[in-house]
Amino acid sequence: MTGPRRLCRADGAAAVLAALQEHGACIVTDALTPEDLGRIERELDPWFARAPCGEGPFFGRRTRRFSGLFAKAPATAALALDDLIVPTAEAVLGAGAKGCDRIQLNLTQAIGIGPGEPAQAIHRDDDFFPFAHAGAELMINAMWTLDAFTAANGATMVAPGSHCWERHRISEPDEIVTAAAPAGAVILWLGATLHGGGANTTAHMRRGVVMSYSVGWLAPAEKLLLSIPPEIARALPERLQQLIGYQIHRPNLGWVEGRDPIEWLRGEIGAVAAAGDNLTPKQTARIKALTAP
Repeated sequence: MTGPRRLCRADGAAAVLAALQEHGACIVTDALTPEDLGRIERELDPWFARAPCGEGPFFGRRTRRFSGLFAKAPATAALALDDLIVPTAEAVLGAGAKGCDRIQLNLTQAIGIGPGEPAQAIHRDDDFFPFAHAGAELMINAMWTLDAFTAANGATMVAPGSHCWERHRISEPDEIVTAAAPAGAVILWLGATLHGGGANTTAHMRRGVVMSYSVGWLAPAEKLLLSIPPEIARALPERLQQLIGYQIHRPNLGWVEGRDPIEWLRGEIGAVAAAGDNLTPKQTARIKALTAP
């Protein structure tokens, strides 16, 4: 395989999901219009200029990263809410099933791999979680390309099919492929897929934006409730408010005074409030059966 499967937006979420299930990664080559790409670039470029490089080898000493994107670059909100990516993420993570009541954003991050940055260590994102979860996907990542991604400038590297491997298996060099993509594409990979940033041997920074989604009961990598202050969150679309953390994951995770935190964001909760049960319909029926006279 020369690279992840390449699709078009018109192929739809079902085709994207099938490619992810088979290969663990895929590329949608026409994800952004030139106009949307230009708008996002204009908002992010000043922040790329300000952001410092990382302090260690994993995040990269020649790589610039910054988060809290909806506060810094409002146009990136459309990436998080994309009508191809969100349904795909919900299908992958089992929203409404397999213990996942609702998905959430795990992180938002702009990444600029600078000239001279060596290749990142190949890794699985969900290996950071200290519990066994074989066969259950906990995370999916969407890398939106601001520049063309090439083998020379640090394109993401992936090991197709590695989401199905035994966890102890290490990829061989010939099993790693380059996710080359044009500017305005989106590269998707599962949390269980081996991947890493490539080496940048060019004289120019390679820029991308990651929107990462995870099951709603897992602690997210980025504390979005802090990086997106309430005064900014109140102006976001309701679905995005939910994705950054203003939602309950049933049963009873993430409430404020026993209520959905989006009510707090709207100013509908005071110092005390009547606590709701915050259960799934199945759990509500079970409680009713157990308490019936």
